[in-house]
Amino acid sequence: MAKPGKRMGRREKPEYEQKLLNLARVTRVVKGGRRFRFRATLVIGNRKGKVGVGVAKGSDVSDAIQKAFNDAKKNLVTIQLAGSTISHDISAKLGSARVLLKPASEGRGIIAGGAVRSVVHLLGVKDIVSKSLGASNPLNVARVTVKALLKLKAPREKITNNQEPIIKEESKKS
Repeated sequence: MAKPGKRMGRREKPEYEQKLLNLARVTRVVKGGRRFRFRATLVIGNRKGKVGVGVAKGSDVSDAIQKAFNDAKKNLVTIQLAGSTISHDISAKLGSARVLLKPASEGRGIIAGGAVRSVVHLLGVKDIVSKSLGASNPLNVARVTVKALLKLKAPREKITNNQEPIIKEESKKS
């Protein structure tokens, strides 16, 4: 029998999904030897137009990941999507990292590698073509991808043919 106060059933889905891009052990040399810490690079998103990139250090892995999650939450951005893709071609540069993003037809999928794939997937984009140039550092590539997405203009509204039909009256010859 379940204890009082404990809920039965499934856990709630978290507000944001997360993807760990990079986990590095960083070393600081001191008089007595080496001190190790961990640096986590994390991308979070809700797949509905919000995404954030965070990085943090901690004394153990879970501490670093938790701090990176909080950092990513502070750096959340909202991007308007055009259906399952982006509205137009875009490129951005940050340091030596460059990224090119192009909209793709429906059903094409995410044609992207590494950090770009993680960012656009957690953003909610289903069809996109991209190319990452220059740096291969996951943190810089993720940050330049977010920078490129921020440059996007709002998608245009499509004109539908569901407007009032035009009724032509037949003229009678008398």
